[in-house]
Amino acid sequence: MKRFFCLFLIILSFIQLQAQVEAPKYSNEFLNIGVGSRALGMGGTVSALVNDVTAGYWNPAGLTRMEKKYELGLMHSEYFAGIAKYDFIGAGYRIDDQSAVSLSYIRFGVDNIMNTTELIDAQGNVDYDKISYFSAVDNAFLLSYAHKITGHEAWSIGGTAKIIRRTIGQFAGSWGFGLDFGVQYSHNGWSAGLVAKDITSTFNVWRYNLSDEVIRVFEETQNEIPTNSLELTLPKLVLGGAKYVEWNKDWNSTFALDFDFTFDGARNRLVKTSFLSMDPHLGVEVGFRRLAALRLGVSNYQQIPDFDNKIRHSVQLNFGLGFGIKDFLFVDYAFTDMGNLSIALYSHVFTVKVALDKLKLKP
Repeated sequence: MKRFFCLFLIILSFIQLQAQVEAPKYSNEFLNIGVGSRALGMGGTVSALVNDVTAGYWNPAGLTRMEKKYELGLMHSEYFAGIAKYDFIGAGYRIDDQSAVSLSYIRFGVDNIMNTTELIDAQGNVDYDKISYFSAVDNAFLLSYAHKITGHEAWSIGGTAKIIRRTIGQFAGSWGFGLDFGVQYSHNGWSAGLVAKDITSTFNVWRYNLSDEVIRVFEETQNEIPTNSLELTLPKLVLGGAKYVEWNKDWNSTFALDFDFTFDGARNRLVKTSFLSMDPHLGVEVGFRRLAALRLGVSNYQQIPDFDNKIRHSVQLNFGLGFGIKDFLFVDYAFTDMGNLSIALYSHVFTVKVALDKLKLKP
């Protein structure tokens, strides 16, 4: 464990240097929603225990703990009464007993948005045929690799390279690139995880394509006309631990605790300073053999002012169920939220995972 804490201090020092860069407090937020119903049902407390194809997102080091050689995962969820759709697809491949790789794709999009900038012409006439539609879509492609440390098989390290493509119809688009780094330790039911997300800062280069008509409408409505720019996402650190307990041959439990550290000033979190903020997550899973599991997660601590200016404290509760079918097909469900309890509606999240040791392909 000394190596783990030394690495933690080294990464923290590096992130402190990165945090000196001026950047927006919230950037590429669609990558903070999370993937996989098991993780979401446990409040995102999986940095230390993730061991499947979703590890490319949560902690790439966990790919070395995939139980089967091939894994395919699919997830779908909808937010804000179905207006926004969030999807994930990932494929994992265990190269050998020491290393594994995965490829993941994430899409968060709002489709069929009405463009009314040309609804009223210069003479004040309204023409509904001038209404067009566009989509605002955030895409992320993740390539992950993990390897067990030779001679210390309880330790794994991994990295994820992220390519980000964000578009707002034909009006704007950006390309971005970033790196995540993860470490995982597992021994005798105990596990620990350390993840440095956007460790080098993630860069998004924005380009805008606004017609003269759109610019005219923006000027008349006193809206700011955007210009080409560079957007930075500062590093985020996740530190977690977990304990797996077998009560008997049928029943087992997993207890997990994660801490998210951000370094862009005070946020509405349990611990906040001018330099960093800390958000704890707690997750519990109770399993029956490999057939079923019940999950609970507590996350997203918030301080909310009431109408009388009194501060109310709230946390987000997450629930989940999991089912295994013949040790190769797994269906997970989560009832979770993407934000504060009083603002966003809870959503149903479904994930299907197929895990195989051999691929049987017909000619």
